[in-house]
Amino acid sequence: MNEARPVTIIMIEDDEGHARLIEKNIRRAGVANQIVPFTNGTEALAYLLGPDGTGAVNKGRQLLVLLDLNLPDMTGIDILEKVKGNEHTKRSPVVVLTTTDDQREIQRCYDLGANVYITKPVDYEGFANAIKQLGLFFSVMQIPEAE
Repeated sequence: MNEARPVTIIMIEDDEGHARLIEKNIRRAGVANQIVPFTNGTEALAYLLGPDGTGAVNKGRQLLVLLDLNLPDMTGIDILEKVKGNEHTKRSPVVVLTTTDDQREIQRCYDLGANVYITKPVDYEGFANAIKQLGLFFSVMQIPEAE
């Protein structure tokens, strides 16, 4: 039986308050996994796809991507497209977190391979609660290794 490797959570969120809230509530749900935070798409993609851009750098790792769609340097859609279009990272689950509940945007994310789409509730309590639920979901979720 092979050892399950711990899942690394890649959090791409430029709003510092949201990032702290997300991390705090994931921890509250009892998820102790490493969270690697990024505040822009450029650095996140460099990490996910590696210096050569092939994604081979993450071979054998289990990654879960938490993706905000509104980033300073590119849209989360661009990142989603690149992650899901890459042979090494395409199976990594991507959870889209965004403030918009535009139906077309939601459909587009799912069409591109997003696994979960969560609209950030406007109020703090609602958002904290949504993230806590997400943390509970992470604790039972099965995540495949990158090829």
